[in-house]
Amino acid sequence: MNTITLRHNRIELALHELRPAIGDGRPLLLLHGLGEKTPTTVPIDAESWSGAIWGLDFTGHGESTLPVGGGYSAEVLLGDVDAAINHLGTVTLIGRGLGGYIALLAAGARADAVHGAIITDGPGLTGGTYESSVPQVVRLMNQGETPDPYALHELSRDVRAADYALDFVQFSTANSELSEPINVSATYRPAWLEAVAAAPGVASLPISDALDLYR
Repeated sequence: MNTITLRHNRIELALHELRPAIGDGRPLLLLHGLGEKTPTTVPIDAESWSGAIWGLDFTGHGESTLPVGGGYSAEVLLGDVDAAINHLGTVTLIGRGLGGYIALLAAGARADAVHGAIITDGPGLTGGTYESSVPQVVRLMNQGETPDPYALHELSRDVRAADYALDFVQFSTANSELSEPINVSATYRPAWLEAVAAAPGVASLPISDALDLYR
């Protein structure tokens, strides 16, 4: 597996090429769930994709480095994806769990370079509530290892507000060349994802069909 190191502020991000292109087509970028890392093999649902298939280890996960003392948020991970897009160019995204939420944000924030974002089931999909986001002072063990305990603690409490998510849906649908630039393949749908799935410009296809839509 070919791995490229990207710089996002003071973090070195691991961008893994799971498979080179087997034909024409843009890269497919996989975004993992909370506490996970890029898989070592191509997911079965994505095997038919003709472009190169890549996976990004988020800050504090996999082979990417750790910040000192935490400070994780969805927007920090969005910056990770932005760094990967700047290297790969226009991509199609598959996000699992937390990665699905980040894929949604990227579809809105980088509508110029995200040609379809697919949200699938996985850890970190629900996120926190306004009540759980009250600041806490914590001291976590096993620091210096991935997944970073601070990432697990902070990102599991990161708020998923439906109105905030819908802002990014609107950014994406207003600026994408696609009529349905976001696809919800997840079967478990917390409140924010229910709102996204019901929004205009959002499809609800199985992963393989969504990839055909964005191919």
